[in-house]
Amino acid sequence: MANWSKRRRLEAVIAAEKADRPPVALWRHWPGDDQSVSSMVAAHLKWQQDYDWDLLKVSPASSYSVADWGVRDRWVGHIEGTREVTYHPVQQPEDWTKLPVLDPTQGALGQHLAVLRHIGQAIGQETPFIPTIFSPLAQAKHLAGQEKMLTHLREYPDEFYRGIETITETTIRFIEAAKKMGISGIFYAVQHARYPLLSRDEFVSFGRVYDLRILGAVQDLWCNMLHVHGKDIMFDLTANYPVQFVNWHDRETTVSIARGLNRIRKAASGGVSQWTIHQEDSTNTLAEAHDALTAANGRLLLGTGCVIMVTTPTRNIRALRECVENSW
Repeated sequence: MANWSKRRRLEAVIAAEKADRPPVALWRHWPGDDQSVSSMVAAHLKWQQDYDWDLLKVSPASSYSVADWGVRDRWVGHIEGTREVTYHPVQQPEDWTKLPVLDPTQGALGQHLAVLRHIGQAIGQETPFIPTIFSPLAQAKHLAGQEKMLTHLREYPDEFYRGIETITETTIRFIEAAKKMGISGIFYAVQHARYPLLSRDEFVSFGRVYDLRILGAVQDLWCNMLHVHGKDIMFDLTANYPVQFVNWHDRETTVSIARGLNRIRKAASGGVSQWTIHQEDSTNTLAEAHDALTAANGRLLLGTGCVIMVTTPTRNIRALRECVENSW
């Protein structure tokens, strides 16, 4: 079938209809490049130019959403491309109550809006693109550090709720501003729907409630993706989130692509381990890709369960991109 646009291909997968071929996309962090608007834009446009992905996921530094509250970090060479937080502004329980609702057009948030605007102007309607939005709990982790955040959540819930409310309102305001840049949806990263970090009741009260509020703000967009991070995940509490794609570490959890598709509303994203594609050659990558495409029966955006490493061999990236051209 000729003249399939990227959007048409993705919409076919979302609707469980036959497409011309499986859609495919990979994403990674951009250490160093993620510290300026121009370099971030250039890195993403080159990534898209080199591989012609069906979806471009914009991957800023994880601290972009909390830098305006005072979080500071640095690049120390992690192969995932993530940065190390060097200063957490939330030290005492009452600090949660002092967080202001941020103006998304200013500071680090405003800079990321500029990134999205330039990317949207460069790729136009040809390639769907989605910004990374971190859940309120994920942002809170950066504000206080994981251990302190969990202590405050359990010992000072009133103060912590105040902070989560502020983070949620700021996040929704940023999303509304990002819509004006032409985004197709959001990549919504949930990091705390997992044992033993939280109990089920804790995640429902401090996570799921706010996740659903944020996802409610993007129901006018057509390509929203949920990422459930980690191994021991509460898949049953997140699989029914109102999104078009669910992405998780399907090769590292007990929830395979086939099992996951029995629970989620639309389609899956993943199928290949980020560590498999990081191996020396592409043999196992292609084996996992073929297995996942067979199991998904047309309901899969082929990729990895999390970001690929910045040191992933480019021949493996090319092999995954090219395999969908011959597998349909």
